[in-house]
Amino acid sequence: MGARVTLLLSIALLVVAVPAAGAAPSVAWTLVTSHPHDASAFTEGLVAHGPVLLESTGLEGQSSVRRVDPTTGTVLRQQALAASLFGEGLTVLKGSAIQLTWTEQRIFGYNPNTLARTSARRYPFVGWGLTTNGRQLIASDGTSTVRWLDPTTMKVTRRITVHDGQREIDYLNELELIDGVLWANVWPGDRIALINPVDGRVRAWLDMAQLRAQLSTPGEVLNGIARYPGTTDVAITGKFWPQLFRIRLDGRVPA
Repeated sequence: MGARVTLLLSIALLVVAVPAAGAAPSVAWTLVTSHPHDASAFTEGLVAHGPVLLESTGLEGQSSVRRVDPTTGTVLRQQALAASLFGEGLTVLKGSAIQLTWTEQRIFGYNPNTLARTSARRYPFVGWGLTTNGRQLIASDGTSTVRWLDPTTMKVTRRITVHDGQREIDYLNELELIDGVLWANVWPGDRIALINPVDGRVRAWLDMAQLRAQLSTPGEVLNGIARYPGTTDVAITGKFWPQLFRIRLDGRVPA
């Protein structure tokens, strides 16, 4: 890693680690259980589909979309991307699994059961995280901006700037909309922002450092958030993480 990248990473870690005065509160959560997860998966997106998890993995030459058993971590089916592509965010909308790529400006559709590719189109932004409200796509691009996109035209229908007090929250990555709250992990740390999708305000933070401490082998950054299939709990994992964790909030997200 070059000196410039190392410096930027150090600055980003400092920004993530030090909350601003008057910042949104942290909320408590409980670890329900943990399950095996493919430690070779550079996880970029995670979403529940019926009894399984769909997972997008990244890195050139290693990117894929997968169907995964959430309990055993077994990869039930896998579709590789071309070696030149870097897989990113993933969601399911109107019966289609939809996957972003990072800088290649591609967005793919798949049959979520067979993972057969059903569409390939141009995507007008840098691809990071992806979720949906059931009608539109909701996407991050590594900045503090989150966009709502028409799934047919990719036109922006609205956008928010995510902020905690007066401070904009950059490096938004994996997204998941859960019970009206937009969850977003903030690269490259171990915190998840719980965001009001109407105005972009961070309502609360989750500190996931405890999960990293329980990894059986070192992983990279947290980057996988999904409803745990068949429950109201949440599945959390990360890039090269050998475990997938099932957590539960101890109470309601502050207003």
